[in-house]
Amino acid sequence: MTSMTKKIPRDQPAAAAAVSRNSRYALPKDNDTNSFLLLSKGDPLGFKPFWGSLGDQCKVTFESCDFMSYLTDVGNVCWFLEKDLEDAVRQLHSTVGNAVTDDRYIVVGTGSTQLYHAALYALTAPGGPEPVNVVSAVPYYSAYPEETNFLRSALYKWGGDAYTFDKEGAYIEVVTMPNNPDGQVRDPVVNRYDGKLIHDLAYYWPQYTPITSPADYDIMLFTFSKSMGHAGSRIGWAVVKDKEVAIKMTKYIELNSIGVSRESQHRAAKILGVVSLSVSDNSQSIGTNFFRYGKKLMAERWTKLREVISHGKVFSLPKYMEEYCQFSGEDTQPHPAFAWLKCNDADIEDLEIFLRGYKIMARGGNLFGSDPKHVRVSMVGDEETFNLFLERLSFIQDTNIGYVNGNVN
Repeated sequence: MTSMTKKIPRDQPAAAAAVSRNSRYALPKDNDTNSFLLLSKGDPLGFKPFWGSLGDQCKVTFESCDFMSYLTDVGNVCWFLEKDLEDAVRQLHSTVGNAVTDDRYIVVGTGSTQLYHAALYALTAPGGPEPVNVVSAVPYYSAYPEETNFLRSALYKWGGDAYTFDKEGAYIEVVTMPNNPDGQVRDPVVNRYDGKLIHDLAYYWPQYTPITSPADYDIMLFTFSKSMGHAGSRIGWAVVKDKEVAIKMTKYIELNSIGVSRESQHRAAKILGVVSLSVSDNSQSIGTNFFRYGKKLMAERWTKLREVISHGKVFSLPKYMEEYCQFSGEDTQPHPAFAWLKCNDADIEDLEIFLRGYKIMARGGNLFGSDPKHVRVSMVGDEETFNLFLERLSFIQDTNIGYVNGNVN
C-alpha cells in the first residue's frame, strides 16, 4: 500500500528551531528529511483495503465508442447528470437516511469544490453594487477563504468568521456538518432574514458520525471522496430544493467545464449501488458492508489516538457525546475524519511548526481561523502512515513526561 510519506530534501530550519527552543523535547534518532508523514490532507487511502477485497464487484467496463457526446439527458435540469448516478445517489441517501432527496434536484459536479463555486454563483448572480459576504463559523474549513476569493469575483467575497460578522445586507453562511476540522455538529450562526445557507455535508455518513435524522436543507453538498473514499474520481453532488438555483448551478458547471466526466459518473454509480445493496441486504459482515468497515476503522483509530494522548498532558482532543444513530440502531460517538489536536504546552507557540521537527506535517490552526496551538490531522490515511504518526506522538510525550506549561506535575 502506498504510504502517505513525503520526501522533503530541503532543510527545515523553522521546525528545528521550534524543537530546540523547547529543549526538553528530544528529536528521534532517525530524524532525517526523507520520511515526513503527510497528514495535512484528507486523502482517504485508509478505505483502500476494503475496496481491494471486493474483487470484480465494482468493475466497470466501457467500449471505445461509449460516452462520446457532451449530452446525457437534455430534459433534465442537470443535463450532464447520468441517470444511473442520479438513481444511485437517491437510493443511497434513502438507504442511509442521511438526506431528503424526494422532490429535490440533483446536480453533479467535479468534486464538491466545483459545486461550492456553483452554489455561490447561483445564490449571488446577477449581482449587486457590492459582492455578497460569505462567512463560516470558526474553526471553518481551511479552503473556504481561498476558494471564495480565488476568482476575485464581483458577485461574492470572503467575509470571515460567522460569529463576528456584523455587516448589513445580504450574506451567505456555509455550515459544515459535522464540521471540518473539529468534527462538531454545527448550526447556522448569523440567522438573519437576508442570509442564505450552503450546507456542506461531506462527512455526514455513518463511518464518521451518528445519523440522527435526514438532512433537509436548501443546498446540501456531498462528495464521493469522503463518502466512499474514492477521491480520484472527482465526483460530488448537490441536493437542491429550488429549481432556479439548480438551473444556475448547472449553468455555472456548463460554463466552467461543459459538464462532468461521464466515465467517472458511471464508476461512482456502480460503487454507490454496490454499497446500497450490501446495506439493504442487512449484511452484518464488516468485509462486505462498507459503512460497518468504515465505522470500525475510524473507531479503532480514534481509540488508539486517545490512548496515546492519555499518556501525557502535552496534547488534548475534543470530546464528543454519544447519540442515537438511526442508521446503525445504536448509540455511538462521532469518529471524525480529522483530529483537531491542541497543544497544552505554553512554551510551544505554533504546533504545526513544532510537529515538523518530528516529521509530522499537519495543517495549522490559523488556516481555519483559529489559533496556531491547534492543528488538523488526517485520520483517513493509510495504515502505515497512521501508525507512524502514533509512534512519533508517543515519542514526543515520552520525552516530556511530567511537564506542562513549564511546570513539573
